[in-house]
Amino acid sequence: MTWHSICTGKSGFSAASTAEDVTKGIDGTGLTAIVTGATSGIGLETARVLALRGVRVVMPVRNLESGKKVKDIIAEKIPYAKLEVMELDVSSLESVRKFASQYCSKGLPLNILILNAGIMTPPFTLSKDNIELQFATNYVGNFLLTNLLLDTMKKTTRERGNEGRIVILSSEVHRVTYKGGIMFDKINDEKSYNALYAYGQSKLASALHTYELTRRFQEDGVNITANSLHPGVIKTNLARHGGFFTVFINAVQSLLKNIPQGAATTCYVALHPQLKSVSGQYFADSNLSKASGYARDPELAKKLWDYSLKLTGSK
Repeated sequence: MTWHSICTGKSGFSAASTAEDVTKGIDGTGLTAIVTGATSGIGLETARVLALRGVRVVMPVRNLESGKKVKDIIAEKIPYAKLEVMELDVSSLESVRKFASQYCSKGLPLNILILNAGIMTPPFTLSKDNIELQFATNYVGNFLLTNLLLDTMKKTTRERGNEGRIVILSSEVHRVTYKGGIMFDKINDEKSYNALYAYGQSKLASALHTYELTRRFQEDGVNITANSLHPGVIKTNLARHGGFFTVFINAVQSLLKNIPQGAATTCYVALHPQLKSVSGQYFADSNLSKASGYARDPELAKKLWDYSLKLTGSK
């Protein structure tokens, strides 16, 4: 028995559960999912397991050649997999708008939106839109992408009668952030930049995004849920810029989750019938967890929403 398997939660799963474990017996035939960041790590495993369960998976990728290679790898193991690769750089608002326009023009349904792509603790960098890169990649692009795809999700739920689910990867590091949670007036200020706090800020924003989405869905009577999650501490290339954090991860590899375990909570939140109508929550180890006070602050969530609308030029 490993340390991962000591605590099985109310869901019947634990940190040791894999993505295949938490989706065993679930038939996703007829569902369509978008999984960002699906060319490596837990994004790839998420796409593979959803395809294994019969879900049609659209993989938005920055590099189409890499995406096609991943598609071939999955298809080789799962001959019946329904996979499609499209181009998207989530850190670029122009790319997000282009992807959303192309997706909607295809007339594809959308049942599940999994916002998995992300970066962690790079040196201070601005995106093409002059937004601090972690905030741009881990939150702002996801905010705009969600807004642009909501009408498609709403149409799918109306026409097909099943629940739509938005799944956003946050992190336990959402608890480690700047004073006040979100540094609205200094998001792009290099002098104030702390790589770890900026990462935590972007992941706090991700959790707040689901909180405000849930309020709006419930207010409008929309059959869509939105939840955030911590996938666990996993040995992937995400922490390649992490300095001490990377050293720490390398030192405790025996305590880390593997990739199939790391993708479990995402797949659980995306597919499991236990979570029907559950929204605005935070999950870890395929069980309900509790986010920080900042992540559950309705005023902060609303302020972030309004700030994000202005930042993206959205309505």
